[in-house]
Amino acid sequence: MFSTVLSVLAVGVATVLIYAAFKPKSFSLSRSTVIAGPADRVFPLINDLQGFNRWNPFAKQDPQLKMQYESVTSGKGAAYTWVGKKAGAGRMEITDSIPAQRVTMKLDFSKPMEAHNTVNFTLEPQGANTRVTWAMTGPANYAHNLMTTFFSMDKMVGGQFEAGLGSLKALAENAL
Repeated sequence: MFSTVLSVLAVGVATVLIYAAFKPKSFSLSRSTVIAGPADRVFPLINDLQGFNRWNPFAKQDPQLKMQYESVTSGKGAAYTWVGKKAGAGRMEITDSIPAQRVTMKLDFSKPMEAHNTVNFTLEPQGANTRVTWAMTGPANYAHNLMTTFFSMDKMVGGQFEAGLGSLKALAENAL
């Protein structure tokens, strides 16, 4: 009986490990919202990293978060580093910025585990409104694929994106 239980358990573990090995080697997720206002009014709240962190849910979730901005805080080349108990440690840099259209960022985590992702914010005018899409893509290594076998990254991180876009919307619409 004991050997049967061990065999079933071993097959189950092996199945999960093999499944994780064959999952895609990259990931992407995105969320969008429509903000009442023109893109040129929303853009600075994304393109300036200090403004970005006024609504960024990842910065808000860790009361012990320490951020260090580099000499440039907005536009291409702007960057900051962070260290926090919940947020881990990393660096974010704006790698491309097209006024009122797009901001692309390089997102590098060093803790709790290393990850290197690309974040894109696109702004699309819709009459007097602006559709803002927050997207993230990156490589999915074996540890990532094993973890996402049990936890939905789309639900966890996507939920944070939704909360952040809600905060951006409130901030942008109150500023108009």
